[in-house]
Amino acid sequence: MAILPAMKKLAQSLWVLWGVATLVFFLFHLVSGDPARMMLGQVEDPVALEALRAAYGLDQPLLVQYGQYLHGLSPWGVQPDGGLGFKAIDMQTSYQQRGVPVTALLAETLPQTGLLAILSMTFALIVGIPLGMSAALKPNTWWDRTVVLLSTSGMALPSFFSAVLIAWFFGFVLAPWTGLSMTGGLIELDDFGESEVWQWKHAILPTLTLGIRPLGVIAQMMRSSALEVMSQDYVRTAYAKGLTRTLVLRRHVFRNALNPMVTTVSGWLAGLFSGAVFVETVFGWHGTGKLMVDALESRDFPLVMGCVLSLSAVFVVIQLLVDLSYQWIDPRLQKPS
Repeated sequence: MAILPAMKKLAQSLWVLWGVATLVFFLFHLVSGDPARMMLGQVEDPVALEALRAAYGLDQPLLVQYGQYLHGLSPWGVQPDGGLGFKAIDMQTSYQQRGVPVTALLAETLPQTGLLAILSMTFALIVGIPLGMSAALKPNTWWDRTVVLLSTSGMALPSFFSAVLIAWFFGFVLAPWTGLSMTGGLIELDDFGESEVWQWKHAILPTLTLGIRPLGVIAQMMRSSALEVMSQDYVRTAYAKGLTRTLVLRRHVFRNALNPMVTTVSGWLAGLFSGAVFVETVFGWHGTGKLMVDALESRDFPLVMGCVLSLSAVFVVIQLLVDLSYQWIDPRLQKPS
């Protein structure tokens, strides 16, 4: 049955998340020093220091803090009234923004990072798949060589370099004609600072920057996969049966060529969440990547741990969904009941 493999993959995903949470917790608590002293800064008040440690539970033994941290991450545990049941996930509170839960900050920024990643991957798919397929239909021609050259160049271009270059060229040099700016978030206040305004144009340059590298990978993967599929016997058999070229390409070549693309797309989609750190910082996009950079600069370790765990959870969930989607994309993987 398909339920057992799904439960097995879910259990593996939970083990991965536990490993990430454990590694991140001990890494920051053993290397970072005393968080209470860092929060107080230059203030040398022993009473205030002990009060701050007690408020954040830093006066507890390390293993006790670890157990409390895991309990906060679990959706099942001891509720505020003392009973057992489902509860809200608690990632502690921010050191710098005292009293603000980490989950509240992630709820504001993670959707914007997800939106940016989805827009970038959509752009890469819309452009990359037709490019790769058209190159495969005209192998060893000038168009095929052009697509290979452009896709290779896009794959070799680092995101942090392309972000600066694209921001400068389209957001500064060509700004009078493009109407784009070098920095800006999706939601900003109006000129009077009273109401929020959605600025979708600010997503254009970050989307273009993040989508360049996966676009190149998708174009080359689609080209190679389509060439391999078109050399198979069942494609020649379809032509021998009298099927038109369009029908063969649509029914046999295109769908089968997409099978190896699933792993590529999923890996890059998950990677875009982590790769958005540089891009969000350059363009001033208020996402999880920029939030994590700001938290590292201010040594807000609960917020950094929350960002790392949330991005890891996104990666694990995407990989889990992709593994399950293989059953639908490739019927050969389905086990007979």
